[in-house]
Amino acid sequence: MSLTVVNGLPAHVLFVHFVIVLVPLSALALVVCAAWPAGARRLGLLLPILALVTLASVPVATHAGEWLEQHVGSNPLVRWHAELGDGLLPWALGLFVFSAVVWWTARRSAPAADGAAGASWSPLVLVRGVVVVVVLSLAVAVGAVVDVYRIGDSGAKAAWQDNYSKTATQNGG
Repeated sequence: MSLTVVNGLPAHVLFVHFVIVLVPLSALALVVCAAWPAGARRLGLLLPILALVTLASVPVATHAGEWLEQHVGSNPLVRWHAELGDGLLPWALGLFVFSAVVWWTARRSAPAADGAAGASWSPLVLVRGVVVVVVLSLAVAVGAVVDVYRIGDSGAKAAWQDNYSKTATQNGG
């Protein structure tokens, strides 16, 4: 087994499913944890680990996709899909960076055992910081999910455009 072929089939078809699941899951976890610090403390290190696995899955799928692109007939749909796919890594990196920031911030601002606040900043500074992190996390999460959708849509069109019959060809009905 290599990172380009699994069981004799193009690995890209398998690896993209990790990306399709992990990017929206990481995005949702990021937004929830950014908006709900207690949730971030509850998830703990799982939030940045999930985002790191997501980040690692993107170049694996991209590498397998580049191999597949060289082994299928080139057409504008395949080239457009490949071009869109190259743009996902910065979004995945953003998910990881913001997940790490949210985790670290939630960890640092956790109430101490004696009930004292973990940070000595004024409430106004804390609220502004939380709002900025939530808004930026939401922007990165939405951007990543929209990009995954666009890439997936273009990949489906590249794979299936004019490659199936609109009417049943067997006794299926």
